[in-house]
Amino acid sequence: LITLMAQIGCFVPAEFAQIGIVDRIFTRVGASDDLSQGQSTFMVEMSELANILHNATKNSLVILDEIGRGTSTYDGLSIAWAVVEYLTEEGGIRAKTMFATHYHELTELEGRFRGVKNFCISVKESGDDIVFLHKIIRGGANQSYGIQVAKLAGVPYAVIEKAKRILSKLEENDINRNVSNLTDDTETVQIKETQETLSINAQEAVQLSLFDSEDSVLVKRLKETDVMSMTPMDAMNLVYELGSRG
Repeated sequence: LITLMAQIGCFVPAEFAQIGIVDRIFTRVGASDDLSQGQSTFMVEMSELANILHNATKNSLVILDEIGRGTSTYDGLSIAWAVVEYLTEEGGIRAKTMFATHYHELTELEGRFRGVKNFCISVKESGDDIVFLHKIIRGGANQSYGIQVAKLAGVPYAVIEKAKRILSKLEENDINRNVSNLTDDTETVQIKETQETLSINAQEAVQLSLFDSEDSVLVKRLKETDVMSMTPMDAMNLVYELGSRG
């Protein structure tokens, strides 16, 4: 809005501003299902992104919010990473871009590509409580504060505490610790395989299991089920049976 106001000769809310001329402003902020066209939120997001990447120039202003959030973690991260490279590297668009994301791995791109700089929102922490200071500071955020935001929104205490325990377990297998090993030398992104580290393939991303182990009773029950021969009532009864087991 400030760029648009400045370009048409309006005052802007600042003591001083140096704003370049742009040919167009592209934004991809917020998305929802397009039920009338049978498109998911992710398809709507990708369609808008495709339009931007095909039409933006080096003189455009591009604002992208949470690219890749509508699919699996690794798919979304891969798309977001590739988009940043396409917008910044030689041979790409090289447009002035503001890219908001919760993929902390992308902060590693600063220093790899000329012009990429990290900024985040300043936050004051006090125990488990946080206060957003509404101030942009230099550097990348070290966490997302999602659980704290859920707490501020009034999510029940039991859910918050359970989320903290689950987060702790998931962070043990977080790919952040391996992100420095990612390279773009090949189309397949690989991380050194050991018994203790996670192996990632850009085409076959590993997903964290929702179950404790492959020997889970629920997993065994599902594997033994002939889904193709089930009636809707059989399916409902199966869901009820599995749910009653906790």
